[in-house]
Amino acid sequence: MADIGAYLRRLEVGHEGPPSVEALRTLHAAHVERIAYEALDVQLGLVNSIQPADSVERITRHGRGGYCYHLNGALSVLLTTLGYDVVWHRAGVQGRDAAEPPGPRQANHLALTVRGLPAPECPEGEWLVDAGLGDGLHEPLPLVEGEYAQGPLTFGLRRSEVAPGGWRLDHDPRGSFRGMDFETAHATVEHFQERHVVLSTSPDSGFVRTCAVLRRDAKGVDTLTGCVFKRVDGSPEAARTIESEKEWFEVLDDVFGLRLLDLDDTARTRLWAKVAAAHEAWQQR
Repeated sequence: MADIGAYLRRLEVGHEGPPSVEALRTLHAAHVERIAYEALDVQLGLVNSIQPADSVERITRHGRGGYCYHLNGALSVLLTTLGYDVVWHRAGVQGRDAAEPPGPRQANHLALTVRGLPAPECPEGEWLVDAGLGDGLHEPLPLVEGEYAQGPLTFGLRRSEVAPGGWRLDHDPRGSFRGMDFETAHATVEHFQERHVVLSTSPDSGFVRTCAVLRRDAKGVDTLTGCVFKRVDGSPEAARTIESEKEWFEVLDDVFGLRLLDLDDTARTRLWAKVAAAHEAWQQR
């Protein structure tokens, strides 16, 4: 059974009481602020579990983050345990360089909705909840067409053109991807297992090609791409290069909250060596 107490302590929030829109906002914001988007295991050649219970343990016991299958899978356990009506959906993220959206059947993303929480801005009571988009949402969005500003980023929500009956989240032009389409049908972890292996092992996978860590907050996004750290918050972006293994892991801990308790010294050294070599190769292009 998931250790929800440990989960809430990692989020630095107390039990928010019965399900409510305000409590959902608090939990979502805390999640993206304190549980970083990362695929460091892929850089080590590992294909880890995306079973929701394993993802919760990854977060609570090992001081890790993850990407969408881990982050939203774990978040769904937390919310369900706290009494929320949570639904999984197959989704497709359209990358910045992709001419066309891949559609949700590719299932390169797990999206969540929460139902049964009506509010003036959300009469039907259905919300898009997504802690697994890196520089995406800071708070849930009402599943109502429109534009939504969150800090320096603006998102659009509309009906999908590639998922009949589904929805499209359009990212801010400064974002790391163009948008995300998700279908309304319910999904399970089995819908994502095959794509998880591809994303973890294929030379064409962005997770394999690039080591990226992101953390969202109310005012912007922190990003670590290889050895380059920058802050996106509406002011002029100033990037700096991380020069040493010690500094790199300090940034992971201090900025992104990644303690990486499951990585021993050998794994850490191997991870840094790969990241540093990729950075050097990138500089020489």
